[in-house]
Amino acid sequence: MANEEHFRKLERTYLSAPTNAYYRPAIRIGEGWAEITVAIRPEFHHSAHAAHGSVYFKALDDAAFFAVNSTVEDVFVLTSSFNLHLLRPIAAGEMRARGMLVHRSQRLFLAESELKDAEGRLLARGSGTFARSTIALGPEIGYR
Repeated sequence: MANEEHFRKLERTYLSAPTNAYYRPAIRIGEGWAEITVAIRPEFHHSAHAAHGSVYFKALDDAAFFAVNSTVEDVFVLTSSFNLHLLRPIAAGEMRARGMLVHRSQRLFLAESELKDAEGRLLARGSGTFARSTIALGPEIGYR
């Protein structure tokens, strides 16, 4: 079901989301996987001068989410639950989250993601369940 046009439209949808004007991520999507890259900036830091866990969550959830949506071509999926394990801090450089679809049924999808720094050190892991929504993939949500 490899559909390059679908993957590129999902990438444009992601990048057009207003929240991403702040994070400035990059994204690549393929069949059953997605990769999110974020450059760490000081404004992402908590008081101890390392990236706040919310940045980890966003990268991990987004990567898993788009790994799932890469296999759904008619509607947007929704995160129904997401768990993460924070393993190592990052204060500068780049973080890369890679999400993989690991299971699908008629109603739910399970995806996992890993977050690494530029040296390949594991920063965090996440897993989530996702469900089909009633939101059609179309230009009104940036899918073009």
